[in-house]
Amino acid sequence: MKKIKYGILFAGIIMFSLSGFSQDDPAGSNIQNLTPSKLIGKGQWDIKWFNNLYTETEDTFSGDIPRNVFFTSTLDIFTGVGENKRVNLGLLLEFRSNTTGGRGVFDFLSFDGEEGSARSGLTSFAPAVKFTPFKNVNNFSIQSAFFIPLVDNETENGVFLDQNGFIWQNRFFYDYTFPGDKWQLFSELNSEVNFGDKDESFANNSLRLTPGLFLSYFPSSNFTILGLVQHSQLLDLGNDFTQNFTAVGGGVKFQLSQPLNLELLYTNFVRGNDTGLGQTFNIGLRAVL
Repeated sequence: MKKIKYGILFAGIIMFSLSGFSQDDPAGSNIQNLTPSKLIGKGQWDIKWFNNLYTETEDTFSGDIPRNVFFTSTLDIFTGVGENKRVNLGLLLEFRSNTTGGRGVFDFLSFDGEEGSARSGLTSFAPAVKFTPFKNVNNFSIQSAFFIPLVDNETENGVFLDQNGFIWQNRFFYDYTFPGDKWQLFSELNSEVNFGDKDESFANNSLRLTPGLFLSYFPSSNFTILGLVQHSQLLDLGNDFTQNFTAVGGGVKFQLSQPLNLELLYTNFVRGNDTGLGQTFNIGLRAVL
């Protein structure tokens, strides 16, 4: 069931992109000063728990469809190494719970594994490194991660869980704060090389490019309102399949305490080819210690 596969993959893409857009800084306003472009210092810990709920009742294959729900929860843990805030090392963990065929929006919380309509489990992990390639440009950084799948079968009894293939992901971050510190523009280019046995995953042997722009307004240093737009393009590297989609959305972020912030985000898939057309509801917590 291709539409199920594409829906959960797209939800993962949005989730990875948005989870990077948390902010923290022990020297000032957490949500304002430490964008994904900035690195933490030696001995510090950056912990993000991000939850993404993607739901769809429409796709570009057959129009209206019974509701599919894909829930993805990630835990990203980084620590600073070196003396100049130029290298961070980390580990990314991903858990998924999916329901299909018209079940309720919150049935993913039952984790019942009902045959033909639900699957859940820890699906991948990735060692990661984040670094600033230019010594004098601390608002541009690269995060590179290698995802190792933990699923035996991508689809079982018609229910897709996660991609069964290796992914080399490179995310390029850049931010710019406008004079006055009320507006901030953050940009990202996410690239993913999917490789493995073509018969084990629909996305193996492909390259996905996902650029995104995020514009934030700060009524105060402890609160921000943001809007975003992203486009994703899957390029064929031997799997005989291409697809694309565009999503727009927005959200808010709050500084709850010096180390901890909260973000609430929403996105809508407004167009695409060979894709589901759904929505995501996201909630994340980030702490820098």
